[in-house]
Amino acid sequence: MQLELVELGPLTEQDWTDLVENEREPFGPMGAGLEWRPKDRHVALHARDGRLVAVAGAVVAAVVIADKLRLEVVGIGSVMVRRPLRGQGLMSQLVEPLRRLAEGMGPDHAMLFCRPELVELYRGLGYAEIAAPVWADQPQGRIEMPQVAMWRTLRRGAEWPPGRVDVCGLPF
Repeated sequence: MQLELVELGPLTEQDWTDLVENEREPFGPMGAGLEWRPKDRHVALHARDGRLVAVAGAVVAAVVIADKLRLEVVGIGSVMVRRPLRGQGLMSQLVEPLRRLAEGMGPDHAMLFCRPELVELYRGLGYAEIAAPVWADQPQGRIEMPQVAMWRTLRRGAEWPPGRVDVCGLPF
């Protein structure tokens, strides 16, 4: 399948409907029922017929660590490959363009949430687990996030400080 890499702004509701193709829990049961922050920018793969087949999003978000240190991070999320095309290496085609996109957005750190079975994949991409609990907003109030939180540096020498992480607003 011949694919074209494109950079997009926010995705439309129709983009998501087409991408998930009626999949009930596209981000797994841990992500089901949670509200997520929309991403401002995306890298995506389009098929020759124009269909969106894979996407990864980014948004600048604020986090507070240990109740005192406020950091801006590039929140990575909305990483999705159409179900029939999973396992064919399409995500790997988005990794480098997504890293370049994130580096150009300003913050020194990228952060994401993932299912436990994807931790090794993201570790191989330079992400490390955040050991402390991570909290974020949901319509019913603040919750401790059930997914694994991970980070990576976008600038040489950047480190992740210790302590509880509070995402300001919805998770990404």
